[in-house]
Amino acid sequence: MRSREGRRQPKTLNRDYPREEVVKPRGTVGEPSPSPAQSGASPRGEQGDGLMEKVVARQNMLAALKRVEQNKGAPGVDGIPTENLREQIRAEWSRIREELLTGIYRPQPVRRAEIRGGKRMLGIPTVMDRLIQQALLQVLTPIFDPQFSEASYGFRPGRRAHEAVKKARQYVEEGYEWAVDMDLEKFFDRVNHDILMARVARKVTDKRVLKVIRRYLQAGIMVNGVVMEREEGTPQGGPLSPLLANILLDDLDKELEKRGHKFVRYADDANIYVRSKRAGERVLVSIRKFLQERLKLKLNEQKSTVDRPWKLKFLGFSMYKRKAGEIRIRLARQSIERVKAKTRTLTARNTPIAMEERIRRLNTYLGGWMGYFALAETPSTFEEIEGWIRRRLRMCLWKQWKRVRTRYRELRALGLPEWVVHQFANARKGPWRMAHGPMNRALGNAYWQAQGLMSLTERYRRLRQSW
Repeated sequence: MRSREGRRQPKTLNRDYPREEVVKPRGTVGEPSPSPAQSGASPRGEQGDGLMEKVVARQNMLAALKRVEQNKGAPGVDGIPTENLREQIRAEWSRIREELLTGIYRPQPVRRAEIRGGKRMLGIPTVMDRLIQQALLQVLTPIFDPQFSEASYGFRPGRRAHEAVKKARQYVEEGYEWAVDMDLEKFFDRVNHDILMARVARKVTDKRVLKVIRRYLQAGIMVNGVVMEREEGTPQGGPLSPLLANILLDDLDKELEKRGHKFVRYADDANIYVRSKRAGERVLVSIRKFLQERLKLKLNEQKSTVDRPWKLKFLGFSMYKRKAGEIRIRLARQSIERVKAKTRTLTARNTPIAMEERIRRLNTYLGGWMGYFALAETPSTFEEIEGWIRRRLRMCLWKQWKRVRTRYRELRALGLPEWVVHQFANARKGPWRMAHGPMNRALGNAYWQAQGLMSLTERYRRLRQSW
């Protein structure tokens, strides 16, 4: 009976586009049954042959559409931007929906993009494929997520990176003062499709869902107009990739739990905490063997190591141990270097841009950056970064005051003594040198606050109070 209804649905719901104008009830003919999460049915119902009907259901597709539009993102190989997604849905959804229900839908290749200076590759799906992946994600997450390990924090509902960092600190406070830092070598490029699909099939029996997931895994990569086939890896850039990564690495979590280890994992970034260096070295050897034999994954031997937690980076943070033995969270050195590199780009003195626009861009970037890194318990570090940023801005101002007469006018407007004005206006030092000294006092905190520059230390204080 259920399969007969499934065959009728494409004919009766051709107008069932995932757009807000058509969400008004039109009766129950051809409508999919409520999900077990709504009706109180057992989780097994989520895994049955009718799972694809739940994926393409109107309410699920509307929720997926809303999320894709919120996330925006770059176009895929078809060049269609997120702003045109609704128009594409009106034109093509009837056909695509029927192809999904009959199990013949084939995703388009992903567009290759480089991030972090080419160190990491992204595969950007088309906006339509991102919509379908998001719809799949919303249906599959309630099936898989409840069985994931409590030590897994990455890309899971209601969990944050901050919780993973705090849990890591808790283990160190309990005396596990050595960490096994595992770095999976090109994880998203090395995922074995057969091994991953075997784990998905443990809980999903709808062959149409399994087919479309495998086709997403095997979708080619468009490089300079040529489609390259992919036999392994999951394209990092689609909504479904993080869940698939967690499904595969759940075997690693279960193995570590079985051995009784204290560990924290966020996606492919995992640390195991032990009491001695020798124990950590034994764990690293055994886990390397497990990953290679069970999951066909490799560790990056240059980055995987056993060391003290305060010498390692985890999710952008590190730790330090006070004299009293208290463990505190601090910014990792690489995080400081990264925020300074971004600030240098925004405050490049050779970039012709108004100071107001420069400050606006800085505020946008630093606001989000501080929202994450305020977890660090080192306010002095933020004070140093804030002072360094103000000096960068003073350097930009000095660069703008190219002419001597302009310097006289601007320095007098700052209320500096005439002898200082004369000395500075005729100075031959570079902009970075001139941004220090008396210029620092004349263009201090009050001046930049009046210009609208965000105070990192003030935002840090407010965020810490609200937590």
